[in-house]
Amino acid sequence: MLEWLLISLVGACCVPLLARVIARGAGFLIALLPLGLFVVLISTAPVIERGWVRSAGFPWAPSLGLDFTLRLDGFSFLFCLLVTAIGALVTIYADGYLASKSPAERSRFHTLILLFMTAMLGTVLAENMLVMLMFWEATSVLSFLLIGFEGRSGRARRAALMALQVTAFGGLMLLTAVMLIGNEIGTYSMAEAVRQADRLVGSPSGNAIVACILLAAFTKSAQFPFHFWLPNAMQAPTPASAYLHSATMVKLGIYLLARFEPVFAATSWGRNTVITVACLTMLVSALQALRAENFKSALAYSTIASLGILVLLVGLDGPAASVAMVGFLLAHALYKAALFFCAGSVIHATGLHSLRAMGGLARFLPLTALACLGASLSMAGIPPFIGFISKEFLFEAQLESSWELVPLAIAVVVNAVMVGVAGVITLRPFFMGRGKVTQVRNHETLALAAPPLLLAAAGLVISLEPGWITRSALRPAVAAVYGSPVKVDIAVWHGITPMLMLSGVVIATGALIVRFWRPIHERLRAVDRLDRLAIERFWGMGLRGLITGSRRLTRRLQHGDLRRYLLTVIAAMVLLLLWSAFAGGVRPRFPVPDTIEIAPTLIAFVALAGAIMAAVGRSLIASMVATGLTGISVAITFLLNGAPDLALTQFAVEALLVVLLTALLLAVPLSSPVTRGSGMRRFDFAVAFAFAAVLALGVIDMAASRHPSAVSDLYGRLSYVAAHGRNVVNVILVDFRAFDTLGETTVIAVAAVLARALLPHAHWAQDTAPPPATHFSFRMVGKPLFWLLLASSLVILWRGHNDPGGGFVGGLMAALAVAILSLAYGTARAERAMRVDPMMLVGLGMLLALCSGVPALLLGRPYLTQLWWEPASWLPAVGTALVFDLGVYLVVLGAVVTFLLGLQKEAAR
Repeated sequence: MLEWLLISLVGACCVPLLARVIARGAGFLIALLPLGLFVVLISTAPVIERGWVRSAGFPWAPSLGLDFTLRLDGFSFLFCLLVTAIGALVTIYADGYLASKSPAERSRFHTLILLFMTAMLGTVLAENMLVMLMFWEATSVLSFLLIGFEGRSGRARRAALMALQVTAFGGLMLLTAVMLIGNEIGTYSMAEAVRQADRLVGSPSGNAIVACILLAAFTKSAQFPFHFWLPNAMQAPTPASAYLHSATMVKLGIYLLARFEPVFAATSWGRNTVITVACLTMLVSALQALRAENFKSALAYSTIASLGILVLLVGLDGPAASVAMVGFLLAHALYKAALFFCAGSVIHATGLHSLRAMGGLARFLPLTALACLGASLSMAGIPPFIGFISKEFLFEAQLESSWELVPLAIAVVVNAVMVGVAGVITLRPFFMGRGKVTQVRNHETLALAAPPLLLAAAGLVISLEPGWITRSALRPAVAAVYGSPVKVDIAVWHGITPMLMLSGVVIATGALIVRFWRPIHERLRAVDRLDRLAIERFWGMGLRGLITGSRRLTRRLQHGDLRRYLLTVIAAMVLLLLWSAFAGGVRPRFPVPDTIEIAPTLIAFVALAGAIMAAVGRSLIASMVATGLTGISVAITFLLNGAPDLALTQFAVEALLVVLLTALLLAVPLSSPVTRGSGMRRFDFAVAFAFAAVLALGVIDMAASRHPSAVSDLYGRLSYVAAHGRNVVNVILVDFRAFDTLGETTVIAVAAVLARALLPHAHWAQDTAPPPATHFSFRMVGKPLFWLLLASSLVILWRGHNDPGGGFVGGLMAALAVAILSLAYGTARAERAMRVDPMMLVGLGMLLALCSGVPALLLGRPYLTQLWWEPASWLPAVGTALVFDLGVYLVVLGAVVTFLLGLQKEAAR
């Protein structure tokens, strides 16, 4: 099964390229991919027929409970058959429907359809719920792209966004349910979750799990009140509509409900909610179907009604409900895809959408008319088509369930409306109104006529010769849904039964609807209140309100005053720290020193003096120098306490900080609309003092409770033995905790990209500006100092694994070398000295850091496990850690230089 998904994914990316080089008939060749998968599935039918289950997978991220596991049982087998078979017909049909499009557009459409097919297969095959969620969300994204395929159309863009918003909300609900399930039972296995349904429902989060699952299913399958997105999705090209709304996307909600039926059935309110929502959906969609004017709109609302029936069947109890659900799912997929194909052929031939404007098309589109007639008979439940059998299953399930009167009455009414819709969409366009359409723009082709004819014929053949499909697909699917084998008897004639009598009532009522369609339609169209109460209107109002509220909140929060930003953050942190300390009953401990060391005390006073000077200084330059004095004092403190790596890094940071802040002060306007008075200064002092006091108490408390760490001792013992390095700090960064370092390096790279985007003049280009006016002595020593610092940075990089240094501090030293060169000779000289774009260094560094972990993967070891080679005892060991450290070096160098030169160029302009 893994190979099926891989072939489908690779084929989706490669096979549609045929549409770019073959003008006609490319769809038939592209259809070989889903058709081949269909044939492979057929070959597994004997396994499924016996009730066996196939599974496959591999561990992906075991620590997260993420195993890429797939499971093929009867229910997923039926879905896979429909997805691949109808997918093949869609690619063939699209070849004729999109004949007027450019090769690039046709290739793009086929790529999206095949990727959507892959996502559908992954969703129904996934056994791990996290994997299912990944494919589930992929269907939402790909449906967004398919619905908005005509990107120049405002309606298509709006419909695509609406579908994405609704289904993405459902995806978030499903994510919540999956996380809660995994937290409760300790696994993300779907089968295990169903087996422990009672435990899930009995847990404190049981009701939330069920509610989130139901919301996910209702949004995906267009149930009330989330049904409004599906009619708008008719803006998609008709082949996409036929695929998404017959057998694939909208059926995923049904699939989810059927899989988790034991979970929501274990609650006191689960079945009642499902059945109530289904009944409301059926009634609302039936009413809108009677009001629909367009061919595809009528099909869309009838699809929502059919989905409501399927949800109702999932909610009903008893084996007959499972049989009816599976049978109706198959019948609906066949006739609804055929009817969408017929609607597309009519629109393609005439350019008309309104049913009133159509008429007499049977003489222009005879094969389409025949296919539409057969599919409509199945939709209406006329024997001997499969739709008649599925409708009998529906009534049998309702009569045998504990719910009898209300759902049964609603089902009769809604099915009668579906009979009426089936009659109208067939008779009015093709067999009535002769003379309304006198010519067509496009005639039938094999690609347009064959798919609906095959689907309509399939609905007839299956009902007359049901042996294979019943034995290999329907019975295993029912057994997988119900949990045990159930008898499935597909036959056109079961004698005079209550189900047959109800079918007769439905057909007779539907015939009356067809006869009096026009007055019913006009009367309902005249009721404006129905338009005003449309859920879509409230959804739009809610979105507009959300956008308006967001703008107001943004204006209030993003006011542009840096002082208020800092006050808000610092005050919030102080209150949070104080609240957490007092709420937890924490009291700071104050250590009593035995002796007072003179040197650290003097350095601490120097740091304090620098901080006070920075706060009270009138000159920005003086404040920066005072801040640097505090930083240097901290670096010396690190050095005195046995942390030379931290000290070296702090020295480099302080030197670069002065340069960067100077460039920033020259580039950023310093005028403020607010004048700070004495009261404001006192308030700022109080907030700053409170923040400093809270941090000081925390540091003192940590110093008082300091005790040896078992982890640090372990790192110290293993540093040289396991990682061939005596510098424990560097070994931790590039080996023991390399994944953390990779994440931090990625943050630096992203910051460099953002800096390039935000600084309009930071793009790499040979600057022709004259060099700045600098002191003669600085210009004389600038170049030698550049080479000295650059050489020092390489030495620090190389020796970092055994002595103080490493890629991070080495990159800072190299950036400091470029900073000195740019200050002494200008940005043009610095650019010439670097020779390459700093962003190229960032990209190369990320590539090296990422690739350094690949050799371990190839040897079957965890990613970023560093490998070492020691050629001789008297030579230092060489390992992938040096490659990783070099990547960090290049990222830091490229990021800092991007900031520096960008700010200097802004200041120069």
